[in-house]
Amino acid sequence: MALPSSPTREFIAGLPKAELHLHLEGTLEPDLKLTLAQRNGIEIPQSTVEEVEASYQFDSLASFLAVYYPAMDVLVTEQDFYDLAHAYLLRAAADGVRHVEMFFDPQAHTVRGVPFADVVGGYHRAAAEAADFGVDAELILCFLRDHSAESAAATLEASAPFKDLILGVGLDSDERDNPPAKFAAVFARARELGYLLTMHCDIDQVGSIENIRQVIEDIGVDRIDHGTNIVENPELVELVRARGLGLTCCPVSNSFVTSDMKSTEIVELLRAGVKVTINSDDPAYFGGYVAANYMALAEHAGLSSAEVVTLAKNSFEASWITDEDKAAYLEEIDAYVADFV
Repeated sequence: MALPSSPTREFIAGLPKAELHLHLEGTLEPDLKLTLAQRNGIEIPQSTVEEVEASYQFDSLASFLAVYYPAMDVLVTEQDFYDLAHAYLLRAAADGVRHVEMFFDPQAHTVRGVPFADVVGGYHRAAAEAADFGVDAELILCFLRDHSAESAAATLEASAPFKDLILGVGLDSDERDNPPAKFAAVFARARELGYLLTMHCDIDQVGSIENIRQVIEDIGVDRIDHGTNIVENPELVELVRARGLGLTCCPVSNSFVTSDMKSTEIVELLRAGVKVTINSDDPAYFGGYVAANYMALAEHAGLSSAEVVTLAKNSFEASWITDEDKAAYLEEIDAYVADFV
């Protein structure tokens, strides 16, 4: 029994891991999209799985979002949201995911008249039932940064009755002209309500470093989503390392919206002791769930099995679970590595 020098797909798939950057709406697989459209009597431009797959084409964040949001129109009822999350959680379990903190975008649904309660209710029911197949699942409410701060504030207040079902809040969607500072008051209020905080700092955006600085120094987030442009500022790298702030990196999706997966930056941060983690982002659109993201990075960057294990350990250490639960999951990783043949 020994750790393989180079990680195999079998080793990565079975390795216990947490997923911390996963958009539930981004797990809408073509077959489920068609099923929900038919169930809800919604006309969509596609009629076959192949046609839906062909529509999932983009080469930038903006072009991705132009496909992403219209696809959500098929999500209407509480059962729809349950079915979407349940399908993802089953798939995550097959990839060795033991704990997941899942993003959801209520504004994308409430603007269409879907009740907030139906969105969070369906997602939470699936999250609770995931314990039956070995996955501990939590929810993170994300605000759409290309909507107004007032809309975010109203959504935050709407979440208050469901506070026990939501672990924290985040910020996603189009970063252009929508810096973290735009939502400073909303996130301060979220902190007052007891939420943990994270924000997207997407790769290669105009003003990336200033946005990263804002989330760390001004907003005071508990984690950063994406954030790999931080390598451009060694002082900020040292700050996140010293604070133990996790970065939730997504190699496969990076390769779709930019010219590469940012493997050089991710590995540089990993080897500098920053708690970088590997995640799947919107896997139905980018074609790779979390184990595929680990494998893609390992192959592209020549990672050792030991470095892959470090990434898995980082995923729990950067998560928002108790120290006791973190210790238990880290022991689970050590046992898996010791027993792997």
